[in-house]
Amino acid sequence: MQALIDKAVLASRWLLVVFFLGMAVALAAYAVGFLKKLWSFASNSLAGRDTQQLLDLLHLLDAALVASLVVTVAISSYDSLVSRLDRSEEPEGGGRAAKVDAGNLKIKLASALIAISSIHLLQIFMEVQNYEDRQVAWGLAIHGMFVAGAVALGVLDRLTKRA
Repeated sequence: MQALIDKAVLASRWLLVVFFLGMAVALAAYAVGFLKKLWSFASNSLAGRDTQQLLDLLHLLDAALVASLVVTVAISSYDSLVSRLDRSEEPEGGGRAAKVDAGNLKIKLASALIAISSIHLLQIFMEVQNYEDRQVAWGLAIHGMFVAGAVALGVLDRLTKRA
C-alpha cells in the first residue's frame, strides 16, 4: 500500500505541467501586449518629449523583467520539480535557468522583484506631481520590504551554506 501511495504522490508532480504550460500561454499573451507597447513607443519616439519617452522605455524594461522572471521560474521549477530537462538538445547545452537551485532561485526572484519595484518607483518619481504623498510613501515602504526580504534571504542562504 505504501508503495502505491508513494507512486501516486510522485506522479502528482506531473500536474504542475498544466501550470507551467499556462505560464507559457500567459507569456505569449504578454508578448503580444509588449509588441503593442513597442509599436506605440516606436511610433511616438520622434514626437514625444524626453520624459515621456523615458517613462515609456521604463514600461518596456519592466515588461522584459517580468517576462524573464516568468521564464526563470517556469524552467527552473519544471527542471527541479517535474522532470530534468534534456540539455543535450540545445546548442548551448540547455538554458542556464534550468541550472538554478532553490536557494539561487529565491535570490534571483528577490533581485527581479527589487528591479521591477525600482522601475516603478522611478516612474513615480518622474511624475511625482501626479501622486499623493501617501501613494509615494507606500511605494517606498513596499520597495523597502522587498529589499529587506532580499537581504534576509541572502543572509539565510549564506548561513545555511556554512552549516
